[in-house]
Amino acid sequence: MQHRSRARRATFAALCLTATAAVTLTACGSDKDGSSPWDAVKESGDAQSGKDAKGGKYGGAGGAKSGGGSKGSFPGLSGPDIVEKSVAATTGAKSLTLKGSAPDDEGGAIDMDIALNTRGECAGSMSMKDQGSVDLIVNRKTVYMRPDAEFIRSETKDQPEDETAAAVQLMADRWSKSSATSSDAKGMATFCDLDLILAEFKDVDSAARRGEQTSVDGTPALALHETEGKDKYTIYVATEGKPYLLKIVNNTTKRTESLTFGDYDKPVDTTAPSGDVLDLDKMN
Repeated sequence: MQHRSRARRATFAALCLTATAAVTLTACGSDKDGSSPWDAVKESGDAQSGKDAKGGKYGGAGGAKSGGGSKGSFPGLSGPDIVEKSVAATTGAKSLTLKGSAPDDEGGAIDMDIALNTRGECAGSMSMKDQGSVDLIVNRKTVYMRPDAEFIRSETKDQPEDETAAAVQLMADRWSKSSATSSDAKGMATFCDLDLILAEFKDVDSAARRGEQTSVDGTPALALHETEGKDKYTIYVATEGKPYLLKIVNNTTKRTESLTFGDYDKPVDTTAPSGDVLDLDKMN
């Protein structure tokens, strides 16, 4: 048997949180060719200021409750065995929802409520403290975004004030769209790739201990406990039907980090928004 370090074995719960956040940040950051999904926003602000461009519905499982579940779940299996079964079931899903809070790389957290599938489609919202929020609908052809003013200001903070103000006036609380194949939409397309997120969970060992029978939003579950350094995680795995991952919680941080996983294999509603929708491709 190939030897793996204790640090490697104890990272499953943390990985579920940080991998998801990392992909989310890709949607807001720059990709390899230097383009960003907000280049179009900046260019729109330039156009508005007369300058040339420079440089609830998607919720998953709820909170864990004591009681519930069925006695004797996963008989004869250790914590790591159960995690392995849960990883196999979860990574086999074609769609799911992610709801909750995950750490970013600056000591903060990203809140999300997103339904996504392995076809690269998603719908929902995400927000970051002091950086606003954005609603998303992404299908295989088009990326739709509806940012608030705070989000636009955060993403255009390096631009002149008048350009940022113009972008806010043009786009705040308004749906916009761009082609899913455009350079401006690459980050969002990456974020909506469920396969990319689930791939991070594969081939990861666990040192989890079996815990109590419980339930997550009425779904019978078994709690598993895992430690990484000073962080203590609780992993909730469904005990009825497929052993899907239901929830990951880290209660050792100043702000509780948790993600619920739900709506497995349910269709993702990517119906295009109606009404006033700004076409960013026409503005480039």
